[in-house]
Amino acid sequence: MIQPTPSSPSSSSSSSSPSSPQLMQIYESVTLIPGLPNDVAALILSLIPYSHQARLKPTCKSWKLFLSSKTLIALRQTHRNLSHLLCIFPQDPSVASPYLFDPQNLAWCPLPPMPCNPHVYGLCNFTSLSIGPHLYVIGGSLFDTRSFPIDRPSPSSAVFRFDFNTSSWDFLAPMLTPRGSFACAAVPSSGEILVAGGGSRHTLFSAAGSRMTSVERYDIGRNEWVAMDGLPGFRAGCAGFFVGEGEEREFWVMGGYGESRTISGVFPIDEYYRDAVVMELKNGNGGGRWRELGDMWEEGERVRLGKVVVIEDGDDRGRPAVFMLDGNDIFRYNMASNCWFKESRIPRKAPCNSLFGFVVLDGELHAITLLKAVETTETRRSRLHKRAGTLYIQIYNPKKKTWRSLITKSPFHYSLDFNTAVMSTIRL
Repeated sequence: MIQPTPSSPSSSSSSSSPSSPQLMQIYESVTLIPGLPNDVAALILSLIPYSHQARLKPTCKSWKLFLSSKTLIALRQTHRNLSHLLCIFPQDPSVASPYLFDPQNLAWCPLPPMPCNPHVYGLCNFTSLSIGPHLYVIGGSLFDTRSFPIDRPSPSSAVFRFDFNTSSWDFLAPMLTPRGSFACAAVPSSGEILVAGGGSRHTLFSAAGSRMTSVERYDIGRNEWVAMDGLPGFRAGCAGFFVGEGEEREFWVMGGYGESRTISGVFPIDEYYRDAVVMELKNGNGGGRWRELGDMWEEGERVRLGKVVVIEDGDDRGRPAVFMLDGNDIFRYNMASNCWFKESRIPRKAPCNSLFGFVVLDGELHAITLLKAVETTETRRSRLHKRAGTLYIQIYNPKKKTWRSLITKSPFHYSLDFNTAVMSTIRL
């Protein structure tokens, strides 16, 4: 097992003190741009969007060294030139490469596939999040050829991290309890990740799998997991986020499903939660007791919680703004009243039998759908590898209460299912 040491990029603004061995080699041997000092040239090259950098690396040796160095991201961070990018995992990331999307430049950039384990396949229901220049893939549900029966999915405890400084994947310490379909969030300004609940459900089975109450905290610096007080009840398929900073941080877990019932004693049906539970983090890292909030909506108003996204510092008091996509409607959560209120409606509905992808980029809500799809069988037979249609992105600004839209060609060679695809964002 690889035991990587997480590192934070350091700032560099002067040619007299380069901050990485690669940049030191550049300064001593070659010139980045002829006729310009290397510090000025480095600043110019750092303005190139990340989605275009891979095309420029073959230009020359000095550019390849610089565009592959930690100094690049440090310069972009120092000069506040980071781009908020969307990362889409269309399928099992060890089989299908994830892609980065730059909405400002309408550009796509593929990432290397995750390391492959020959004994497992069909990974889904994992969680992805970013901290600094690192992208994490945590848990999920998969099939293991070593288990019996072979067609029964198992939860995964594996944790992978993609380092954008080195463009490589690392295998980190596994979770104490394997899980998929769980709540997950990065603890603000602490270098820690919290996971809560989850189970073994796979996307191939609509109402099967286990549930759990387990809660764990991951320390990035130590590369270790620590168990915390469990949830009040079994809960999977839930959403998680943080509210507050410093000693007043709270970890919120919303929705999900717990126990199940059967129809005619045969067909399993999930019992969905309408409430939320909150844990206060004491002394910055220790967990406190869970407190239960009441139902967030009346019975009959909706069956379950929709897709939830959070905008940091989204309200006037600096608290996060929580939004939910339910069908074609967007709702905003009011923490004081523990209720959802309709915020807006997506102007253009998703095509029949398809769903929206829902994500936050630069403080705006992005509803993504496939505008035109190519049949999967036709795509597989085509030697030209036709693209799987066009992505239509409808963007809502909560502060201005306005909508706009983008259209981009899909980079995937197959139809994208937003019911199973995993999405996260990262600033680079």
